[in-house]
Amino acid sequence: MSLLFKLLFLYFWLYWVNQGSVFVTSKRRGLSGNVISGTVFVNGTVSIAKTDDNFICATLDWWPTDKCDYGTCSWGRASLLNLSYEMSILVFKLIPIAAFSPLKIRMGGTLQDNVIYETKGDKNPCTPFVKNSSEMFGFTKGCLPMSRWDELNIFFKKAGAMVVFGLNALNGRTIGPDGSAMGAWNSSNAESLIRYTVNKGYTIYGWELGNELCGSGVGARIAADQYASDVSFLQNIVQNIYRGFKVKPLVISPGGFFDANWFTKFVQKTTKSLQVVTQHIYNLGPGNDNQLMNKILDPSYLDGGQQPFRDMKAILKKSTTSAVAWVGEAGGAYNSGQNLVSNSFVSSFWYLDQLGMASSYDTKTYCRQSLVGGNYGLLDTATFVPHPDFYSALLWHRLMGSIVLSTSFTGTKSVRAYAHCSKQSQGITLLLVNLNASTTVQVRVSTATSASNGGLSLQQRGGGAPRINFATMSRNSKTNADSSREEYHLTAKDGNLHNQNVVLNGKILALNSSGGIPSMEPIMMSMLDPIIVAPFSIVFSHIPSIKLPACN
Repeated sequence: MSLLFKLLFLYFWLYWVNQGSVFVTSKRRGLSGNVISGTVFVNGTVSIAKTDDNFICATLDWWPTDKCDYGTCSWGRASLLNLSYEMSILVFKLIPIAAFSPLKIRMGGTLQDNVIYETKGDKNPCTPFVKNSSEMFGFTKGCLPMSRWDELNIFFKKAGAMVVFGLNALNGRTIGPDGSAMGAWNSSNAESLIRYTVNKGYTIYGWELGNELCGSGVGARIAADQYASDVSFLQNIVQNIYRGFKVKPLVISPGGFFDANWFTKFVQKTTKSLQVVTQHIYNLGPGNDNQLMNKILDPSYLDGGQQPFRDMKAILKKSTTSAVAWVGEAGGAYNSGQNLVSNSFVSSFWYLDQLGMASSYDTKTYCRQSLVGGNYGLLDTATFVPHPDFYSALLWHRLMGSIVLSTSFTGTKSVRAYAHCSKQSQGITLLLVNLNASTTVQVRVSTATSASNGGLSLQQRGGGAPRINFATMSRNSKTNADSSREEYHLTAKDGNLHNQNVVLNGKILALNSSGGIPSMEPIMMSMLDPIIVAPFSIVFSHIPSIKLPACN
């Protein structure tokens, strides 16, 4: 009886200590609210999708300095026509240092269907866009000088970029009162540019026809049948000009908002002429929406973003086409985004969730609007300092491999979870995003299905949340790979989601003295401990010891 009493006393004492540990841990880390448990289930039997190795892509746009939205002009000198040599060097300096190289760069945007390409013997002067509210898209037609095209290609070569160029698809057409673009595409000017490009020895990864002219269109629209015919004509041009080349550029289109009926017809009629089907994503609405941040933090709202990916995958699967799906442009909020939202820490919740969601539906490439320009640039328009989404994209690029695993999460709806086979290393990498302001989640990992309780790969030691002391954690300690994992914890500076500074494992990420990307080292954690996902935080966790058949 005495022994039983002692055991009961010991049990309650341990329970009290562990509960106290949770409270003390939360207080020490500055956390408030609940500490709950959750499980991420990863089915590693087979993969559900595969992305390109260079899944991350960014755009450069045509917007001039006087492009303004809601009274704010946020583009500066970020246009393809006026990005200065010095600024371009600063931009592209970041790309190879950041190990993005090769980075896909998609050149295009609304004004691409108003661009004329300078040709030899042109009698008309090659003039830039001029603001004119009576013109479609609010600007006159603009001209791309070949001297500028030469400069851009020099920049791209130095950066090791894979260039996708958006061609003017409205050339030769007339626009009806209802926005319908009538007539066939006049390809002569585009063909001249392509021939010049080949003669100069410039490498183009893909030629994309048109921007947001599909479905109901933006400013103008082209019927699916006519667009398919135009794409076939572009394919013939590419095949002819690149005859004898072992690797030819991709033919890409239509680069617009998803419309199921339109895309179904278009894909059915381009089975032999199209290699990539592109859609644009601005699912957060206009940049002046005062509910923008609330949308980003709402799991149900984010869930709604699955539909265009799911529907696009279904259309391609039902067709005989070999074309693959890309997101050709995505900035979250249209009309240049919103300052201190699209360029702040909170944007990474939306951006990383989009990357995870898109890859789960077999999207091969995801192009962020923009590399620089507007409020949604990965780099600041004035200083070229990286915004939080730049570092989020970089961690994805370094850690998340191309093989996508089926993933689900139980415990709370506030945690978004995605898993891929790790990039250039064994094991898997998890992405965990906590949208809750006050709840810390202790996450364990299971490689069983959510319907069973077996096969736990990551166990919880003790009853409380272990404290992560970033200040004393060794970043270079040599530990057994079977007993440890790497973790990258991203949070907003000072806990302010509008902050444009991001904190990695307790340290603010900032360019070093030479202007290069800072070291982004993980902390090492024991496999016996759960993954601690703090409120309003993002965690990448590389787990080498979880070896799944899908990753072989």
